[in-house]
Amino acid sequence: MAVRLSISSVSIRQGVPVTSIRESAGNSGSARLSESVWAHLLYVTAVAALAAALPPEAYRVIGGGFIGTIGILAIWRYGWGGLHFARALVYRKKVFPHMRRTADALIGRQAPNAYLLITTFRIDSAVTARVYKAAFEAAMAAPGKVTVVASIVEAADQRLVKALFRSLCSNQDKVDLVVVRIAGTGKRDALAYGFRTIARRGPSKDDVVAVIDGDSIIPRDLIHKCAGFFLHDPQIGALTTDEMSEVRGSRIFQEWYALRFAQRHTLMSSMGLSERVLTLTGRMAMFRGSIICNPSFIRQVELDYIDHWRLGRFKFLTGDDKSSWFWLLRNGYKMIYVPDVVVMTVEDPPASNFVSAAAMLMVRWFGNMLRTNSRAVALGPNRIGFFTWWAILDQRMSMWTSLVGVAVAMIATFFISGYAFLLYALWILLSRYVLTLSLLAARPRVSVFYPFLLYFNQIFGSLMKVHITFRLDRQKWTRQKTTSNNRNLKRPLIASSFMSAYMHTLSLAAFLALLAWSVDVLPTPRHLLLFP
Repeated sequence: MAVRLSISSVSIRQGVPVTSIRESAGNSGSARLSESVWAHLLYVTAVAALAAALPPEAYRVIGGGFIGTIGILAIWRYGWGGLHFARALVYRKKVFPHMRRTADALIGRQAPNAYLLITTFRIDSAVTARVYKAAFEAAMAAPGKVTVVASIVEAADQRLVKALFRSLCSNQDKVDLVVVRIAGTGKRDALAYGFRTIARRGPSKDDVVAVIDGDSIIPRDLIHKCAGFFLHDPQIGALTTDEMSEVRGSRIFQEWYALRFAQRHTLMSSMGLSERVLTLTGRMAMFRGSIICNPSFIRQVELDYIDHWRLGRFKFLTGDDKSSWFWLLRNGYKMIYVPDVVVMTVEDPPASNFVSAAAMLMVRWFGNMLRTNSRAVALGPNRIGFFTWWAILDQRMSMWTSLVGVAVAMIATFFISGYAFLLYALWILLSRYVLTLSLLAARPRVSVFYPFLLYFNQIFGSLMKVHITFRLDRQKWTRQKTTSNNRNLKRPLIASSFMSAYMHTLSLAAFLALLAWSVDVLPTPRHLLLFP
C-alpha cells in the first residue's frame, strides 16, 4: 500500500527510546535517599528535637489575637485543602472506575478517528524524535484512523518527522502525516493553522483531537484509553491526563517538578469530580473534533485578549491553554480528568539558578491564570457550578491568605517576642510534612525535601502572584524569548509602570497594617470611629 503524505504550504526548532510512560516515570528513581524511611525518620526526629528544645515560655507568647487571626484562617485553608484531598480520593476510587468501564466498553464497539496535533519549536532534535516516535506508535495502536498534524517552523524538523513516519508507518493506510510549515510567530499561530488544517478534513462529532506540546511524550494507548469518554457523554468537550516529568537539570529541579505534578494530580482529581478542571494543560489535552473546527474557538485561541480597567486592551501572548479552557467553560462543556493515563514531559529549566528559573516559570504560569480569572469568575456559579466557581475565586484569595502566617510571624517577632519565629518555623515543619505525607495518595514515594519546597511554593509563589496581579500586561515565553511590547507604548499615568508599583506597594502596606491591627500591635483608631 502506498504511504500517503501531504504537506500544507503555509509559510515552530528543532535520548532514549520510550517503551512505557509509567515504566519510564517509575525508573526516574528507584527510591532515592531523600525518599527512604531513614530520611523521613531523621526529619521527624529533628522536628521533635526542635519542639522539645523550646522553653515553656516560648509557647506562652501566643495571645488571643494570634489565635483568632491564624486559627480561623488555618481552619479555612486547611479545610479547603482537606476537601480537595477527600474529593480526589472519591473521584479516583469511586467515580472514575465506573467512567473507565463505560468508556472502554464504548471504544470496543466504535472506533472514532483521531488527530494528533503536535507543535514543535526550538525543541532539541533528540526530544523531537522521541515525541514523534511515541505519537506514531500511538497512532498505529489506535482503534480508528489517525492523522498526525505536525506544526513545524524549521526544515530540519520537517525532514526528521518525515523520516520517522516512513520508518514507523510505511506500508499501511491507517496513519496519515500532514506537515504544516509556518513562520515562527508563536504557539497560538501554530495551533490556529493546525486547527484549520484539521477542520478542512471534516472530522465527525465523535472524532477526537489531541493537542500535544513538542516536548510531551504520549503513551501508546492514549487514544484507546481516552476517546471512549467522548462517546459516552456528548457534553464532554475536552479532557486532560496525569503528567510526570523527565527533568534535565539539577536535583532541586527534579524534586520541584515531581512535587508540582503530584499536587496537580490531587487538584485535577478533585476538580474532575465537578467535571470542570481548572486548566487544559498545553502539554496534552484532547478535544472533541467539532469544537476544534468551530471558528469562534479557533479565533479565541489565535487572538485572545482582555479589556482591563487600568491597562486597557491587550492581547494574550502566552496561555493558549487558558483560552481554550475558557471557551469551553463559557459554552457549557464538561472538561474531565483521566488519572490513569500518564504523559511524560521533558523539562528544561529556563535558568540554572533555581530561584531565577522558578520566577520565570511562575510569571508565565500565574500570569496565564490571573489574566483569565476575572472573566471566568464573571460567568457565575449558576452557569459553571458553585464548586468550580468558588475554586476559581479562591485563586484570587489564596495568594493573600497564604502570606498571612509569615507576615504575622514576622510582626510578632519584631514587636512581641523572638520566640514567635521559632514557633512559626516549628508549625511549618509539622504542617508541611503532613501535607507531604498526603501526597502518598498521589505518588508511591515522597521526599523529605517536599516540606521545604511546599513552603517555597506557598510564599514565593504568592509574592509572584501579587506582583503579577498589578502587571497583567507583562508576558514572556521562557522558550521563545519573546515578550509583549506593551511597555514600549506611551500610556496614561493610570496604566504606567509607576502606577502599577504604587498600587502594589499600597496594597501590601494595607495588608500588613490590617494584620498588625488584628494581633493588637497597632491600636484601633477610635477617634476615627463614629461611635468611640
